[in-house]
Amino acid sequence: MFADVLLALPLGTLLAFTIGPVFFVLLETAITKGFRAAVTFDAGVLLADATFILIVYFTTSSLLREIKDDPKLFFVGGLIMMVYGIISFKKTIDNKENAHLVVPEKVNYIALFIKGFLLNFINIGVLGFWLGIIIVFGPKLDMNANRILIFFTSIILV
Repeated sequence: MFADVLLALPLGTLLAFTIGPVFFVLLETAITKGFRAAVTFDAGVLLADATFILIVYFTTSSLLREIKDDPKLFFVGGLIMMVYGIISFKKTIDNKENAHLVVPEKVNYIALFIKGFLLNFINIGVLGFWLGIIIVFGPKLDMNANRILIFFTSIILV
């Protein structure tokens, strides 16, 4: 058990310092909305990671055959990212027009949680990361469900 936790520590550290879309949105959320909002956003991200881990664990071989180089999957993910970018850009422009008004906005924690979940969930690279982890480390853990649970829980907690 302790060896599984030690095996997960470098991966958890790598994941904590990986720079991507979630990292920048998390920083922006923390700066503009505060610590609690950032933690809520991050909880959504962690739920998406846990969802991917479960998907990968239960469907590793069939999932790999299904999504391998599927252009529709990349198109849908890109389309969702574009819509998210356009909405964010429009909000930025609307905020600049009303720059003289400084009204603290009420934080919608449920929306932030969902935003964190969806932003992480639409990123196909996250699925690929977890798929690679289970393919590489699953056999080292003898595909034992308890050892895999400890391993992935350790990565997420780090």
